Amino acid sequence: MAEDECYTIYAIKYAHHHRNSPLNFIDGDSHDVPMPLDYFVWAIKSATRTFVLDTGFTPEMGAKRNRDFIRSPGEGLKAVGIDPDKVEDVILSHMHFDHAGNLGLFPNARFHIQDKEMEFCTGRCMCHAYLRHAFEAEHVVDMVRRIFEGRAHFHRETSEIAPGITVHHVGGHSSGLQAVRVKTERGFVVLASDASHFYANFEQSRPFPVVASVIEMLEGYRTLYELASSPQHIIPGHDPLVLSRYPAAAPGLEGIVARLDAAPVA
Repeated sequence: MAEDECYTIYAIKYAHHHRNSPLNFIDGDSHDVPMPLDYFVWAIKSATRTFVLDTGFTPEMGAKRNRDFIRSPGEGLKAVGIDPDKVEDVILSHMHFDHAGNLGLFPNARFHIQDKEMEFCTGRCMCHAYLRHAFEAEHVVDMVRRIFEGRAHFHRETSEIAPGITVHHVGGHSSGLQAVRVKTERGFVVLASDASHFYANFEQSRPFPVVASVIEMLEGYRTLYELASSPQHIIPGHDPLVLSRYPAAAPGLEGIVARLDAAPVA
């Protein structure tokens, strides 16, 4: 890949969860208005390579967790011309149930994860119900299997995945959570994943209540600003506003797949 080649980025919605705003801030919210979560996987594509960020969950897991499952993440990827069977690199932002539940969709991929995340989800912290609640044991076991198959690539703090793509440990929401910085035609876009669930979390510096370290979460908001070309280049992990602020990837994909390398439309 040429050094100056840039990437296309897709946000692909696969599930939804209805909830009100007090549940999305550690200090609650006096407005108490609807503030639902959308669930995404992300695709990062150049002329020669494709990377997927996170793998989502299955319909069965959606039912278990009381989430509205809309479509398979694999179906969403195929809508933008990406065959999951041919994906060679999957980045896992962290191991929570909604980000690491479909490893089998990518039978030929290597999985990029932070050392600290695997240490967290297989270590003593999982003895605490509060910390393990967002994890699924079978997902963790699946990832361990990939390690033993030689299909895991570990990162410590900041690493370059490929020219123009870097991962950055931010922690906070999960101990080993990593954000992804991507070079695009409009500048460096930062896929925050759960470093910030909503625009309001990082813009107002109000932490999300599912958290391993409040200090790391707050400092992580600062890191997002430092990595992105501008605040408009930060993409939160669960905000439905992403699909209204960015153009659809193609006609017919409105509200399903957005182009994040394009300029915002709202």
